[in-house]
Amino acid sequence: MSRSNTPKSIRSIAALAVALLLATFALAACGSDDDDSKSSGGSAQTDLSKPLKIGASPVPHAEILDYIAKDLAPKAGIKLDVVSYDDYIQPNVALQEGKLDANYFQNVPYLDQQVKDNPDYKDLKPLAPVHLEPLGVYSKKVEDVGAVKDGGTVTLSNDPANEARGLKLLQQAGLIKLKDGAGLDATPNDIADNPKNLKFKPIAPANLPRTLDDADLAVINGNYAIEAKLTPAKDALVLESTKDNPYANLLVAKDSEVTDPRVEKLEALLHSPEVKKFIDDKYRGSVIPAF
Repeated sequence: MSRSNTPKSIRSIAALAVALLLATFALAACGSDDDDSKSSGGSAQTDLSKPLKIGASPVPHAEILDYIAKDLAPKAGIKLDVVSYDDYIQPNVALQEGKLDANYFQNVPYLDQQVKDNPDYKDLKPLAPVHLEPLGVYSKKVEDVGAVKDGGTVTLSNDPANEARGLKLLQQAGLIKLKDGAGLDATPNDIADNPKNLKFKPIAPANLPRTLDDADLAVINGNYAIEAKLTPAKDALVLESTKDNPYANLLVAKDSEVTDPRVEKLEALLHSPEVKKFIDDKYRGSVIPAF
C-alpha cells in the first residue's frame, strides 16, 4: 500500500462509521416515536379541542347534556356535540359504526340484551349510573289500576328489556303474577296468573303515549312520558320503585374509548353536584339522580 493511498482509506472507513452511527440514531429515534405513540394512545385520542360527539334521547338526556355543554364543559376544557335520537336503536348503531364517541340513553339490562342480539356490540361498555326514569302505568280510562276492566288492553314496550321491566311493574301493581324465577328477560309467556285476563300489546316505546286514547293501561318509559307532557311523579297510577333498581341510565362508550380524557371529563361532570341539582330542580321526581 503506497503512502498516498493511506489517507483515502482512512477517510472511507471514517465516512462509513459515521453513516452507520447516523443510521443507528435514526432507528433509535423511530423506535422512541413508536413507543411514545403507543404509550400515549396517539395524539388524536387526547385532543381536547375536538368536540365529543354524544348520541342521546331528547328528554332528559340531551337536556342534561346541553346544560353540561353550556355551563360546565367550558370550565372542564371540553366541547360537546349532542345528537338527538327518537328511538332506542340508532344510538348503538351509530356508536358501533364510529359515528359517535359515546351515547347516553340506555340502562345495563337494555345494553345486555342489545349485545346478546348483536354480538358486534360486545365492545360497548357501560359506565356509572347517572339517573333513573321511573317506568309508569298511565291511563285515560281509569283512575286506579284496580278498576281496569276484565279483558282490558295493556300496551308496553316491544323491546325485550323494557317489556320485562313493564311486566314486573304490572306485578308490583298487583295486576299479574309472574312465574317464579322470571328475570330481566321475562315475557308475557312468563305470566303465571292474570286474574283480569289482560291482553298485552307490545308497541315501539316512542309510540306508547299515543296509545292512551285506546288502551286501558299503558306502561310508558319515563323519557317518553315527559316528552308527552306527562309528569310521572304525579300522573302515573303506579310508578316504579327506585330501590335496588337496575334500570338507571348511563354513558356508554367503546371499550377502546372509555379512557379518552374527554369521555372521562364528561363522566365526571355527569356525576357532579351541579348535575344532580339540575336534575332535581328541573324534573322534580320524574327523573331521579342515581349517584
